[in-house]
Amino acid sequence: MPRKPNINYEFVDTPEGLDRLVNTFDSRELLAIDLEADSMFHFQDRVCLIQLATRQQIFIIDPIRLECIDRLKPYFNDNRIRKVFHGADYDIRSLFRDFDIVIHNLFDTELACRFLGIQQSGLDAVIQSFFQVKLEKKYQKKDWSRRPLPGDMINYAAKDVQYLLRLAEILEEKLIQKNRLSWVEEECRLLSKVRPNTNPDVPLYQNFRGAGKLNSRELAILEEVLLWRRETARKKDRPLFKIIGNQHIQKLVHKKPRSKEELVESKSLSSKQLHMFGHQLLEAIERGYNMPEDRLPVYPRRRTPRISEATSRKVRKLKNWKEAKAKKLSIDPALVLNKTQIVEIAKTRPVNVQDLSRINAIKAWQVREFGDEIIRCLNGSQDSRGRGAK
Repeated sequence: MPRKPNINYEFVDTPEGLDRLVNTFDSRELLAIDLEADSMFHFQDRVCLIQLATRQQIFIIDPIRLECIDRLKPYFNDNRIRKVFHGADYDIRSLFRDFDIVIHNLFDTELACRFLGIQQSGLDAVIQSFFQVKLEKKYQKKDWSRRPLPGDMINYAAKDVQYLLRLAEILEEKLIQKNRLSWVEEECRLLSKVRPNTNPDVPLYQNFRGAGKLNSRELAILEEVLLWRRETARKKDRPLFKIIGNQHIQKLVHKKPRSKEELVESKSLSSKQLHMFGHQLLEAIERGYNMPEDRLPVYPRRRTPRISEATSRKVRKLKNWKEAKAKKLSIDPALVLNKTQIVEIAKTRPVNVQDLSRINAIKAWQVREFGDEIIRCLNGSQDSRGRGAK
């Protein structure tokens, strides 16, 4: 059992402790949740701690020691219990990946901050703003898979959920005052459905920045180097960037060294990397060089259909309206309408709110709040500053 330095929590690392924990949740309406993972230290990151907070108590759950946390699933899935996260995207994907946990009734305080126009929406900045408490972040990039965990690290993890429920209540009240709560609730429902990207058939180069600028031979070399890095990282149980970083790979693909001397001259690797991986990297590069012409990869180009001048005019009008509306609401313009939505509206040319609501990219709260204005903007009865024409 870890030492508790300065915050009260219950550390749960036994089945009996998990039983005691879930028995306290039956009547809870709010549950704050945060995770700690080990992505900085291992090939496949995993959830190493789950922090839960009710109004009365904080629980720190150790899924590594427990191995099975299935008893928690019904509470994450229960629509009667609001689950409060801050920046939930990664956590939702991780919980589903590691434990097949699905979140219902999500409230993301980071999203709430953005819809309130709070520009510094990171948890530490928000907690300091609302509670005048500075969160210590020095353990953020530590190895959370190590056991036993030092008490100071557990204490750090507990503080990340200590203020979340109070923060959620404050933000919810502010959203109600601005009539924006339903906006955030719909966004949270959509966010709760995100899942990990697990398509093993997609070439690695498709997720490598800058690959679209390479020719087919360079793509072949890049893919071989990326495949080598992934397999090496898997064997060593290290994150990809700790084998070789993307910038160094870009240099290798650009220089295309084929000998030890050329590899040294390319200045793509440290002396340690040269000693450990030089020969293997040269072999990977050679495989790319020797790939037959008919097997060379071709970067998939998504042809963006040309849009008419009339559609372009509508895009410009909608952008002007969006900017004006966002300024009036004091929020990020992308929250009002994003680029994809604007283009889709301009191409579809809805003539009324009902037509607008049939566009899949548009959310119900956007139709409800902005539908009439968008239609007026498209019809030219509203000027570019978002005001109705006189």
